[in-house]
Amino acid sequence: MLTARTARTAGADGADGAARAAGADRPARTARAAGAVLAAWRWFRAFRRTRPFWGGLWLVVGGWTVLKFSLGAIQLVTVTGFNALAGYLVGGGMMLCGLIPLVAPGQRVTFGLIGTVLAVVSLVVSNLGGFLAGMLLGILGGAMTAGWGPRRKSTGREAT
Repeated sequence: MLTARTARTAGADGADGAARAAGADRPARTARAAGAVLAAWRWFRAFRRTRPFWGGLWLVVGGWTVLKFSLGAIQLVTVTGFNALAGYLVGGGMMLCGLIPLVAPGQRVTFGLIGTVLAVVSLVVSNLGGFLAGMLLGILGGAMTAGWGPRRKSTGREAT
């Protein structure tokens, strides 16, 4: 038995049912997106902890700084090197030395030391090593990359 009021309410609900169903999917989509972000963060955290991430990052930033200042304005240029080609080679080499240990962590010592040497060489060949900023970032990143080691497993026994 339907009354007139119940029939009107049922008709209104029937017309708005599709709109409500679409709105009901919003919390599920939000939960899926939050789950995807959480899974991506967990992956990045595991990636960062199993590689010399921070050392490689500083080495790449130092190389980019050397590259950026290798062909600065003539008022800023203090040492031009041999037509700024050395600045590109040294800055690009520093960036590669920062990226390779992220892909192959077993090569961290070799490329950390090469990156550090390139950072020191950038002082001479590329506008004082990116006006000292690129050189210092490269030395820091190279040292961090060479000195990084994988996390050791705990033995379960506490030293006293």
